Amino acid sequence: MSAPSVVIVGCGDVGSRLASQLLASEWEVHGLRRDISRLPDGVIGIAGDLFKKDCPDTWPIGAVDYLVYCAAATDHDEAGYRAAYVQGLQHVLEWLGDYGQQPKHLLFVSSSSVYGQQNGEWVDETSETQAKGYSGQIMLEAEQVALNSGIAASIVRLTGIYGPGREWLLTQVRKGYRVAVDPPLYGNRIHADDAAGLLAFLLRHVEQGGSLDKVYIGVDDAPAPLAEVVAWLRDYLGVTQWSDEASVRRAGSKQCSNARIKALGWTPTYPTYREGYAAILKG
Repeated sequence: MSAPSVVIVGCGDVGSRLASQLLASEWEVHGLRRDISRLPDGVIGIAGDLFKKDCPDTWPIGAVDYLVYCAAATDHDEAGYRAAYVQGLQHVLEWLGDYGQQPKHLLFVSSSSVYGQQNGEWVDETSETQAKGYSGQIMLEAEQVALNSGIAASIVRLTGIYGPGREWLLTQVRKGYRVAVDPPLYGNRIHADDAAGLLAFLLRHVEQGGSLDKVYIGVDDAPAPLAEVVAWLRDYLGVTQWSDEASVRRAGSKQCSNARIKALGWTPTYPTYREGYAAILKG
């Protein structure tokens, strides 16, 4: 049998981590991004721009068994989000149609921003989506494009991705970051390696004959109040002073559950922020 083939559209940080995991399992991996020199070794590059309707010259002409859409907006405004998530996905679906390609499954990487719960509620895949801002609203629109594509599709709503190169919170803590304690502001997170590992797990599950639900939340085992995470990092890093410029963050608060994906057999390498941040800081 030939190796399963996958096209990873938006093959940036998480996409490249996914590509490396699939290459290790001897998959044929195509990665689309503007600068293909930044793709991992072994990935077949597709130099392309999602914002352009024309299909890239290097789009694969053979079968595409799986499609992973994990683009990121370059402009963080409503137009930028729509271009990246709605219009970009529509372009890719048109390119598949141009070549008569019908993947077995499409994974669309979405965000927990589609949930607007504010009071620390537990949220799962059946919870009402209450997106408050344009980002979550446009994500919901893009999810429907994926689900209505005519391809078997699953939505993966990732939460608070962190990891090497994604160290905003560490930087802020070193500066004396201050965060509201009461009411607790729950945050949800997943290490970038686990985000990629979850996507790889889902693809392998389908390839082995399994079925998928339409929506999964990608999060570690322990949503935690942001104040708790900051306090733990301060202690770990030995930060003793508060900065005069430290901010008080007040934002949405919810606790995302990973029960559905764990029931399928997935287990995170970094089950809480403690293991994940310790791995980053140990290098």
